[in-house]
Amino acid sequence: MLGAAFYLMEPVEGFNATLGLPEPHRSDVRIQHDMGLSMADAIGALARVDLAARGLSDLGKPDGWGERQVPRWRKQLDSYSELPGYPGPAIPRLDDVAAWLDANRPADIQMGLIHGDFHFANVLISPTEGRVAAIVDWELTTIGDPLLDLGHLLSSWPRPDREAITPVAQATGLPSADEVIARYDAQVDRDLSNLTWFRVLACYRLGIILEGSHARAFSGLTPLEIGDRLHEHTLQLFAQVAELIDRV
Repeated sequence: MLGAAFYLMEPVEGFNATLGLPEPHRSDVRIQHDMGLSMADAIGALARVDLAARGLSDLGKPDGWGERQVPRWRKQLDSYSELPGYPGPAIPRLDDVAAWLDANRPADIQMGLIHGDFHFANVLISPTEGRVAAIVDWELTTIGDPLLDLGHLLSSWPRPDREAITPVAQATGLPSADEVIARYDAQVDRDLSNLTWFRVLACYRLGIILEGSHARAFSGLTPLEIGDRLHEHTLQLFAQVAELIDRV
C-alpha cells in the first residue's frame, strides 16, 4: 500500500477538437458527423456501466441524489459571496429555475456512472476516424442519473443562433441535437421523457460553476477577461433554460 491516492494512465492517440481539427476531420463532413454521434456513444457506454461489477457502488451517495441537486449548487453559489468585491450573482430567473427544478423533479431517477462535465473539450478524438478515443477530466465523476451527462452535452452543443460554450469552429458537419438524442436513446434502456429536467439541471449546475470564476475575478484571483467571458456563458446557459422551460 502506498498510503496515498493515485491513478494509472496510458498514452492515447487523439486531439482536442475545440483547439482545431486536423485532416481528414477538417475536410470530411462525414467524419465530423460521426464524431458528433460518437459523443452520444461515449456517454451511452458510461450509462451502461454496472456499478457493482466494477466496484464503483460507493463512488457517490445515491440516496436523495435528485433532491440534493438544487440546494447543493445554490450553496456553492452562495459561497462566492465570501470573496471580496463580488457583488453577488446577476443571473436572470435564478430563483425561478431552482423552483422549477424542485417542482418538476422526476420520480424515476436511476443511478449510474456520470462524468459530470461532458463536452468536446473533455474528450480526445481519434486522429484517423470520427470516434471518441478517450474521455478526460474526471474530477466531477460520481454516481448520479446518467441523463445529466446528456444534458451537459446538449447544453454546449453548437447551434447556428448562438456561440457554443466549447466550440468546434471548423466542424460544419456535426449532427443536430435531435440526432444526438436519438443516438443516445437507441443504445440505453432509459426513459427520456424527463430529459428537459436534466437539461435544465445541467445548465443550472454548469452556470453556477462558471460563475465561480466571475466571482474570483472581482478578488483578483482570476483574470478579469476570463471572469467576464465565463459570466457571459452563465447568462447564455440560463437563457437556454428559459427556452427549455417555456417549451414545456
